[in-house]
Amino acid sequence: MSQDMVVIKDSLRMQIEKDNGDSSMIILNLKGFLDTYNSADFQREVNKLIEGGYIKILFNCSELNYVSSTGIGAFTSFLKTVKMKKGDLVLSFLQPKVFEVFQLLGFSKFFNITNSLDEAKQIFSGQKTEEVRTVFPKIFKCPICKKNLKASKSGRFRCSECKTILNVDNDGHVFLG
Repeated sequence: MSQDMVVIKDSLRMQIEKDNGDSSMIILNLKGFLDTYNSADFQREVNKLIEGGYIKILFNCSELNYVSSTGIGAFTSFLKTVKMKKGDLVLSFLQPKVFEVFQLLGFSKFFNITNSLDEAKQIFSGQKTEEVRTVFPKIFKCPICKKNLKASKSGRFRCSECKTILNVDNDGHVFLG
């Protein structure tokens, strides 16, 4: 894989990895903040890549620490553009606070969100579709003490504040016990 680094303002960096095995796929490793200040420049850089024939875009968001509603608008614009070209877009390794913004604004349902590069590549190859559209990580409030909690997968665990045992099912529903 070849790599290039693009600095989008001082607050956002994007490392570009081109997949030698698939000329239509690109991995964009984001680092920093995506907000109103840098969103237009970010859109301009990614749109250049789409115009260059990259219609399978994997955003590695493991180092993306913040995204505003303007940033989500940029991702939405990319999704519409690549879908029209028979491509797709995947967001991987979203930080809990970033994922929470997607959830709160209702956009987590529209994007392929994964926690592994293999899952993302399976989406591009058509092997995985709805199964990957997961609700995890799930951000929610404890039903007893109202502390914000995060479940990275379904199962049983204790609230870190009040020690209540909680159960989160595969659909992200929270139950006591």
